[in-house]
Amino acid sequence: MKGIVLAGGSGSRLHPATLAVNKQLLPVYDKPMIYYPVSVLMQAGIDEILLISAPDYLANYVALFGDGASLGLKLSYAVQPRPEGLAQAFVIGRDFVGDDSVALVLGDNIFFGAGLEGMLARARARQSGATIFAYAVEDPERYGVVTLDGQGGALRIDEKPKAPQSPWAVTGLYFYDNRVLDIAAGIRPSPRGELEITDVNAAYLRAGELHVERMSRGYTWLDMGTHDSLLEAGEFVRTIQKRQGQLVAGLEEIAFRQGFIPLARLREQGAALARTDYGRKLLAIAADHA
Repeated sequence: MKGIVLAGGSGSRLHPATLAVNKQLLPVYDKPMIYYPVSVLMQAGIDEILLISAPDYLANYVALFGDGASLGLKLSYAVQPRPEGLAQAFVIGRDFVGDDSVALVLGDNIFFGAGLEGMLARARARQSGATIFAYAVEDPERYGVVTLDGQGGALRIDEKPKAPQSPWAVTGLYFYDNRVLDIAAGIRPSPRGELEITDVNAAYLRAGELHVERMSRGYTWLDMGTHDSLLEAGEFVRTIQKRQGQLVAGLEEIAFRQGFIPLARLREQGAALARTDYGRKLLAIAADHA
């Protein structure tokens, strides 16, 4: 399975903070926003990742991650000339995905919960179809919404409905088999001129192959699209890390636990950041496994 992180968009809702920098490079407590979605793909065991961003900012991501080798990853980069919908990621990333299945995560989303890795493993294990991750919210009209039957199966999916029939918002994390490449290539732009991910999911729903993983109590999903939600996300990460003493989206830790890098590499990277709490936590994790 390949992974795609879509870190495009103009970031206009966060102006003036994003007038000179891509939104996904803003700090969320102690690390760049982009760390959080990358960490989700890594927790799913995915080590081949394509990062898509606007042409003005792609060099910043290359400076941040390089080829990904320090994390045991194989990172590729691609330009999104204009933000024309989430499903555009599969048009841009077609050659990268090749004949494989693919997971897409949005660059401004945080996912956290004790059972997250198990949920990701179930989604990855499905040989065919699509898997979306749903989260109950108070304002579902702001999102794509999936309506469920009594067994948790998808009945319908709607993009920003004025009168939602369900509280279950579709989050920015999606797993697909290889058919998604042709489905995305065949959909038409919506009235707002975008290739809608809801149309892709609806195609799988019509085929009876849209699976839903419900993120119920004990999980956190945050979409960092506004100043308030960005601050909320930073406070959430700080609270977890200070009170529980664990890293949220510590890429080096995840790389070690997934077997992408050896213990010696984890220790080296912790030492390089030893003046920070982040680096000291990496060193503590390395010491626990020595």
